[in-house]
Formats: sequence, structure tokens, C-alpha cells
Amino acid sequence: MTRDPGRVRPSRSEPGVWIFGYGSLIWRCDFAYLERRPARLRGFVRRFWQGSTDHRGVPGAPGRVVTLVPEPHGVCEGVAYRVAARSAHEVLAQLDRRERGGYVRREVPLELAKPRAIAPRAVVFVAEPGNPNHLGPASLDAIAEQVARSAGPSGPNREYVLRLAQALAALGARDPEVTAVAERLARILPGV
Repeated sequence: MTRDPGRVRPSRSEPGVWIFGYGSLIWRCDFAYLERRPARLRGFVRRFWQGSTDHRGVPGAPGRVVTLVPEPHGVCEGVAYRVAARSAHEVLAQLDRRERGGYVRREVPLELAKPRAIAPRAVVFVAEPGNPNHLGPASLDAIAEQVARSAGPSGPNREYVLRLAQALAALGARDPEVTAVAERLARILPGV
């Protein structure tokens, strides 16, 4: 039986599991959830430091996707999904497969918006240094040039960056790095 992803009726007696999305999960959520809320993670920033050889690039020509990097006064805005406790194992296993290119699960405290609340334990997927696809820092120009020429099974890398920039704008979230890479892409690839 196939379940239609998206919003499902919440159960008041079921707290569920919160999952924080800060990259493609913001606009491409393919699992059922009880609730979706803007959220922020303190102490981290989003950076295009992870190579993608399975979604937005290929082996030998990786794309660049975001990961979280610790920064003491940093704030990363994104979206939190509350998943029913009874389906959390299945959803997390699905995300493990989706994020298999170097990401690992971490539990973090998360600030939820509208209404403001704290989720003391939320799951987030982070690509840490030392994983086989970690690319690390580069200049914004170099990142944009790599993104402009990369594509993989999930589509062109530029689509990832532009959709992320659009999704963050729709949330009213500011991310200077995402904005800067998107602007450079527009100069490299007029008409995107």
C-alpha cells in the first residue's frame, strides 16, 4: 500500500518525532507528517561543503550541497516536521537511504516557530568532516562554478541551490551564503 506523503491528521495523544530540514528537505518532503513548522537551530550555519555523488552530481564530478557547520553564534533556519511515533522508524530509515552520501543522524534541541516552542530532541542529518564526500570550504565563486557544471540523478545542482534560495525566501529566512551562491549562479548562467 502506498501512502500519499504530506500532512496527515494529528493525534493529540501522540507526541511524535521532530525532524529538522535545512536543505532539500525544506521543499522536497516525501514522507507523511503530522505537523510542519518553521524552525531554527542555534550554534550552526548552513554551508555548501558536502559533495553529492548520488543526487546532484556523480562520482568524479560531485555537486555541492549543504551541511551544518558548528559556529558559536550561528543560526540556521529551516523547517521542522513532526512525524507520528508509530511511523518514525520507517521515516528515519527512508531518510537514512536518501542521505546515504555521507550524512549521519544527530539529535539537537530545536526552536520551533508559530507558536514558539522548544523541541528538546529533534533529528537532523549532518555531513561531518571526514566523510568520503566532504569537500570543505571554498570561495563562493568556486562553489557557484562547481554547482553550475554539476548534475546527477536528482537533476542539475543549480536547481538545488535555486530551490533552496526560493524556499528560504518563502519562509522569510535569510541565509547570506545561499543568497550569494544563487546570485553568482545567475551571473554564470543567465536566465536561471
